[in-house]
Parts: sequence; C-alpha cells; structure tokens
Amino acid sequence: MQRLLEDLRTMHLKQVYLLYGEEAYLRLQYRDRLKQALIDPKDTMNYHYYEGRETDPEELMEQARTMPFFAQRRVIVVENSGFFKKASDRLADFIRNLPETVSFVFVETEVDKRGRLFRAVKDVGRTVEFPMQDEATLQKWVLTLLKKENKKITESTLRHFLQKTGPNMENIRRELEKVLCYTLERDVVTKEDVDAVCVRQISGQIFDMVEAIALRRQQQALKLYYDLLSKKEPPMRILSLIGRQFNLLMQVKQLKKKGYDDRSIGEQTGLPGFVIRKYTSQAARFSMHELKEALQDCVEADEAVKTGKMNDVLSVELLMIRHSAATDPAQTLGRTG
Repeated sequence: MQRLLEDLRTMHLKQVYLLYGEEAYLRLQYRDRLKQALIDPKDTMNYHYYEGRETDPEELMEQARTMPFFAQRRVIVVENSGFFKKASDRLADFIRNLPETVSFVFVETEVDKRGRLFRAVKDVGRTVEFPMQDEATLQKWVLTLLKKENKKITESTLRHFLQKTGPNMENIRRELEKVLCYTLERDVVTKEDVDAVCVRQISGQIFDMVEAIALRRQQQALKLYYDLLSKKEPPMRILSLIGRQFNLLMQVKQLKKKGYDDRSIGEQTGLPGFVIRKYTSQAARFSMHELKEALQDCVEADEAVKTGKMNDVLSVELLMIRHSAATDPAQTLGRTG
C-alpha cells in the first residue's frame, strides 16, 4: 500500500491498478482516490464504470481502444468482475499492450495470483492487497477518529468496542458514529456507552452460542439461536457460521498444541489479535474429537436440508441440542435455567 500512496502523492500514476482483498472499506476508499487522481470528476464522457460478473471483457477492450474526448485519457473502473478468478487470457494480453490513452482500475475481493491476468497487471501496473487489518492498526485508526472529535477512551473499552464490532472497518466506522452521537456532551467514551448503542455482530452471537454449547448450557444456546431467527437470519447461514466457528476452533486448538503463540495463531487463521485469547479459551473447552464430530454433524445437517430430509430450522436446532446436551442429569440441573 505504501507504493500506492507514493503514486498518489507524486501523481506518477500507473496505467493499470488492481485493488483486492477482504477489507472493503480500504478498497473502496483507494478506488475513489485513484479515480479523483486520474480524471476530472466533471468529465463524464471519459469515465466508465462496470460492475458484476456479467461484464464483457470484449466490451472493455473496445472501450479502451476508443480515443478520449478532449482529454488526456479514458478511465475504466471494473469492480467485482471475477476476471481474476477465471481464465481471461485475451484481456491479460491486452493489458500488457494498453493504448497510452486509457487507464484501468480493477477492484476485486478475491484473485488468483497464479493467473495470467494478475501477473499481467503486476508486471505493467500495480497490484495492492487490502487484508483485514490487525488489532494494532484498528486501535490506532479508532483512536485517530476519536481524537478528531476530542474524545478519549481507555484501552480496555477500546478492546471491548472492537470485540463488539469485529474487524470490518466499515462496520467500525458506522458503530463509532453511533457512539459519538450518544456521547455528544461528554469527552470520555465508556464501556456502558458502547453497550448502549453498538450492535453485536452475528459472528459474535455465533461465538456466544458455541460457548453456551461448550458449557452445556442448552437453554442459553437455543435462546441465542431463536433470537437470530427472530432477526430474520436464515437457518442455513447460521449453520454455515456455526460450522466455520467449529473449524476455527479446531485450527486454533491444533496450532496451540504445536506451540504457536497468539500472534502466530492469528496470522495462520486470519483472526484479529483482540479475539485470539477468547478463541483459545473456547477451543480448550472442547476435545479434538468433539470438534471433528461437530463439524461432521454440520455437514450432515446441511445435506439433510438440501436433500429435503429435514426442515432447515429443525436441522440446526437438533444439531445444537445434541452438542449442548449435559453428560448427566445433575449437569443439566446445574447449568441450565
């Protein structure tokens, strides 16, 4: 990203850019900054935007060959095309021999770095990855935003805020706006402020649900499930997220057993640093056998719904009941209710 910033600072811009990665907030910010640098915002004749997997590469190439109208260049922005996940050989060859009068900005979530198109852009232009940001970067960013508003926050409250929002920067910005409005007359943001206005992301609720399953708190686990259903969350999406959670726990448990520290576990799994301890703690509540069995049951529950053998709501419910069942009646009395 430093090279992209240098390009923008010096205005020595490449003819083609590829912005990719999971962090949508940064992708779109730099898409807009490149657009502003490459073309006058009032010039609608020479700016072209394409979005979606139906984008025709032949149309792009034809547009790129067309001379700009009383301007230095045409600018073509292509977003979510999927070109970098499939063979696009003609477009790759074209990128290597672009007319001097055109600039491309590609914006994608996923790419195949082995593909010819990716290599072509890397060779003649600039590829910039925007991964989910680490804990330190997110904390620094939030503190900068708060400082602009003359607000203060303790480190523990900041961690609590990020646990609520998750690592998605767009969601962090949105939730922070709510906190700022709520604390308009005060200069210190408290944990109570965060709890009062911030919405817990579904991934956090899934974490709590699996935690309840691990503790054999069946009623609590089911209550969380019914709460998600009441918010119109599709049962199959909930099932997918439960499966993802068990898979992450299995990875964390394996890496911990191999002696990896929290930072290394975060790098291997893609989990932000501020949740690693919570995940290692939750993983310790399950045996490896239990995690593998839960994952297999998720697969079977999904198959049962897709083949019409079981209703989707019931399928997930039975999965949760099975894995949150107490090992003996005394446990049930002590842990539910």
